[in-house]
Amino acid sequence: MLLTIGSAIVVLGVLIFVHELGHFLAAKSVGIAVQRFSFGLGPRTPLALTVGETEYCVSWVPFGGYVKMAGLEDEAGLEGPSAPATVSPERTFDAKPLWARVFVISAGVLMNAVFAVVVYAVLAGVYGVASDPTTTIGQVRTDSLPVGAAPLAGIRPGDRIVRINGDTVRGWADVQEKLLTTERTPVRIELAGRSEPVLFDVPLREQEARAAVARALIPRHDPVIGEVVPGFPAAQAGVQSGDRVLRVGADTVESWESFVRMVEGAQGRQLGVVLRRGAGEITVTMTPRATRVSGRDGEVRTVGRVGLAPFFPVEHFGPVGSLWQGAKQAASSAGLILFTLKGLVTGALSPRDLGGPILVGQLSGEAARLGLDAFLGFMALFSINLAVINLLPIPVLDGGHLVFLAIEGVRRRPLSIHQRQRLTQIGFFVLVAIMLLAIANDVTRVIGGLFGR
Repeated sequence: MLLTIGSAIVVLGVLIFVHELGHFLAAKSVGIAVQRFSFGLGPRTPLALTVGETEYCVSWVPFGGYVKMAGLEDEAGLEGPSAPATVSPERTFDAKPLWARVFVISAGVLMNAVFAVVVYAVLAGVYGVASDPTTTIGQVRTDSLPVGAAPLAGIRPGDRIVRINGDTVRGWADVQEKLLTTERTPVRIELAGRSEPVLFDVPLREQEARAAVARALIPRHDPVIGEVVPGFPAAQAGVQSGDRVLRVGADTVESWESFVRMVEGAQGRQLGVVLRRGAGEITVTMTPRATRVSGRDGEVRTVGRVGLAPFFPVEHFGPVGSLWQGAKQAASSAGLILFTLKGLVTGALSPRDLGGPILVGQLSGEAARLGLDAFLGFMALFSINLAVINLLPIPVLDGGHLVFLAIEGVRRRPLSIHQRQRLTQIGFFVLVAIMLLAIANDVTRVIGGLFGR
């Protein structure tokens, strides 16, 4: 629990700071006076410190944040009164040319995007980019197939997926993406060597059922060890990266997935594992450690774990290549978020799929448990999410301010302060309504997980 709360605070704190720092630096660069730098929305709390002309504070509504610039009086009803300050007219927001104001409003989104690109680039340079090129099925969990997906039980271990709804898949990430995002139903899965495709009919709106389909198809991987986790039974037994698992006891291991099933079912029981290392074979003994794991459906179960991960090819990049990989990953993340927003607007996705601060906290904690690289990757993804969400044309968000400026550009005169203030207040209540829906979804998911629903 403490890790979950702490990691959520780090994620939200850093990304809000990055976003608002973009506005702050842009405003300063074009000569706009900054009166307040706030974490959170609404009236400010007593936690405040004034440095120079700027008041740095924490506000009562713990979602988002803002930079209050001289001349943006339209937001005063949301932020509470500013400390009295004398600002020369030429240093106000509205006194600046339109291009400068667009730059200042866009700077927070740009800063979040740059942050994500840089983090993804660092991960590509330090850890490399792992890929899972397989599209071969190792197992179909028929007991977890939702209604409409029963035909998938006809897929056999060893079948190779070549296309989904006519689109070629080149790795397991492609398979998962198509299963989760394909809108046209029934979904057609074409298999190598089969003349007839396998069809299943699960609407995109039923995201839980689509996720169940994605979980039910297990890829086949060779039983070659890629990572050995320190402190776990496998490391203590002397297992090394690159070893190939041949047998567990008298049972031949044909795939990584079959090895995992053997280990999971042997918690607390000593196993003799035969490995191929180089040209020879060695035998090690290890006792799987009982570990509680939870699935995406909230179900908690106890399985055996020995601290091993399969081998995946990893490509490393230099500075230029890493930056290009960072940009590609950021663009891919933005595309996925835009797809989700489009689905919510068109009704292809259900509003029940929205997540709020509880889900953010849970995902932050899970990422933190997986290691620094996973945690940084989550931060980069969430930074892109903040960038895209802030571009929505809702007054109080950056996208709403850009709409005001676009109207000014067309009309050749700005909306009145009263008009902007009223629209901003409406936008604030719309945003709060969305937040309340997301929190309600979070609570429903938590309760459903507790009662096994």
